[in-house]
Amino acid sequence: MLKILIATAMLIPSALLMKSKYLFTTITMYSMLITLFMLKWFDQPLNHKPYTTNTLMMLDNITAPLTIMSAWILPLMIVASQQHLANEPTNRKRTFLATCALLQTALVMTFTTTDLIMFYIMFETTLVPTLILITRWGNQAERLTAGTYFLFYTLAGSMPLLIAILLMYTNNNHTTMLLLTMQNNSMKMSMLLWLACIMAFMVKMPLYGLHLWLPKAHVEAPIAGSMILAAVLLKLGGYGIIRMTPMISTMTQTMYFPFIVLSLWGMIMTSLICLRQTDLKSIIAYSSVSHMGLVIAAALIETPWSIAGAMILMIAHGLTSSLLFCLANTNYERTHTRTLLLTRGLLFILPLMTTWWLISSLMNMALPPTINLLGELIIITSMFNWNTTTILLTGTTTLITATYSLYILISTQRNTPPTTKTLMPTHTREHLLMTLHLIPLILLITHPMLMF
Repeated sequence: MLKILIATAMLIPSALLMKSKYLFTTITMYSMLITLFMLKWFDQPLNHKPYTTNTLMMLDNITAPLTIMSAWILPLMIVASQQHLANEPTNRKRTFLATCALLQTALVMTFTTTDLIMFYIMFETTLVPTLILITRWGNQAERLTAGTYFLFYTLAGSMPLLIAILLMYTNNNHTTMLLLTMQNNSMKMSMLLWLACIMAFMVKMPLYGLHLWLPKAHVEAPIAGSMILAAVLLKLGGYGIIRMTPMISTMTQTMYFPFIVLSLWGMIMTSLICLRQTDLKSIIAYSSVSHMGLVIAAALIETPWSIAGAMILMIAHGLTSSLLFCLANTNYERTHTRTLLLTRGLLFILPLMTTWWLISSLMNMALPPTINLLGELIIITSMFNWNTTTILLTGTTTLITATYSLYILISTQRNTPPTTKTLMPTHTREHLLMTLHLIPLILLITHPMLMF
């Protein structure tokens, strides 16, 4: 684990000191190599070899898939941002790559740490590089408002978590996750303490009602910011819920009810909001809130099936949502607008891109045999087993998800284009980017047990 972590951290000085001629190619190659080295983790955590856990870091079947996914996204972020950074001075390119590498290092540490205080510190550290990406490389003036929303929502939500962790430390003299899980009855849980532990992750997921920062941050962020936000930063909330609930499960089940109801209701509401959006990135951002509602509900009911479904859906959504943002960005780079009315008829101009749009839309609406379907099916089944009335809400959401996925596809690809101006043809770089998103999704269908 340490060799992966040090290698990732060393990308920061590499980005700052390397010759500008080889900057993008070398950093992309290095980060992809680190990811490929990580793939052997799929074998190790699943048979609990002793060297996968030490006093500072650990790997298990929840940590490994999420860490590998966050490492997989880094080279894709760099590939996707090349056009965006083409006219920037070399120093700014270096800063951008160093910021991405710093974010990657913080994410690896967040997912692999065994200590709750360390987890909290790294959880908050991811804020800084993301904020820099949004406020420095965003496209419009509203990016500052988006950054403020993002910062204060996350900070306000996570401050009670720090107090709760410190209380745990005073009671137990340690904050090691595995030990706290084993001795969860040692601390008398109060309702406020339980709420403090869970609220930071609800804001991060985000739960409907606490989600207002997400569309703003997504729409104003550059492509790299949108990709990492959708793919990994939302999953920090899910990971936190899955890790924390066994430690604080002395509370009664009734405490979970408002959150489960809110997440299930929020899925329907945000799916309906998607049908009314005029901005392409905004639709994809709201669809993330809808999918994460399923993950929140699954992580809170805490059955083995629901946790497995939550893990699969988190990985599947991370890659699918990142792919959709990349496609939206390829349109934006050519038409310089994200308004759906102005980006029609691209089937006639960029026919090969339509294939990627079709595949990603079908994956977003969870068509068989995609991994998204498996995740949603397991979650819906476990929710139905928990309470039969949930099938009405989850079924409605599935229906509306299919509607807005097809709405995105038809409104961007069909109809006559409003302008007859010539557009740049698609680049090999962009097709490579889409392929690298789809390869893991397709391969995981063949062996989904890797994420259980």
